[in-house]
Amino acid sequence: MSASGLEILHIEDDKRTAADLQELVKATGDRITWSATGSDGLRQAGVGDFDVIILDRMLPDFDGLTVVKQLRDSGVGTPVLMLSALGRTVDRAEGLDAGADDYLAKPFEAAELLARLRALHRRASGATHSAVIIHGAFECHVKARTAFRGGKHLPLSPKEFELFRYLIENAGDVVTREMLLRDVWKMSFDPQTNVVDVNIGRLRRKLEDGFNSPALETIWGTGYRLLDGR
Repeated sequence: MSASGLEILHIEDDKRTAADLQELVKATGDRITWSATGSDGLRQAGVGDFDVIILDRMLPDFDGLTVVKQLRDSGVGTPVLMLSALGRTVDRAEGLDAGADDYLAKPFEAAELLARLRALHRRASGATHSAVIIHGAFECHVKARTAFRGGKHLPLSPKEFELFRYLIENAGDVVTREMLLRDVWKMSFDPQTNVVDVNIGRLRRKLEDGFNSPALETIWGTGYRLLDGR
């Protein structure tokens, strides 16, 4: 990632979608290179230095599954977020099995797309493996697997700690339910249970017990954001 933000390759044949995405990231300091075909996207990915790739599944020459397979076969390891109007579990599984790192169904919320891109880049760069992660009044001691708010120890269960760690690693970004299922529960599909909601509720109570300000912000229809706890 450059000092000015993420370097993004966007492989998408729809001009309107490409233009909307350009406008979306303009205020974030990120930069996008647009390719309108799979073949040009493969060429750009081979010669450019990109942090993440946004890949549409349906392209005029190759489909996105073919593109991501060719990227991986040619040794390009850049994280790929696949976008598609095909949002069934089987469609997501096909995209991930082909080599995509994440899959987002259309239509999507802008905040969710940006959060997923940054999460992909952080995982690829290993930037989140600090011994102690601090966000506002919150502290996450990774090796000791302990959590604090304002110096007060938070008695978290192992799964609650993993959830807290993921939220603080992505502090400032919206974390979606799908991201939590994938990265905390290691599920590539939605089990259609309330496991995320139940655990978020338990974690919220422990993060807020004894404090006057909220710890988590619920972004309705999208996900959650860890507040600074001050």
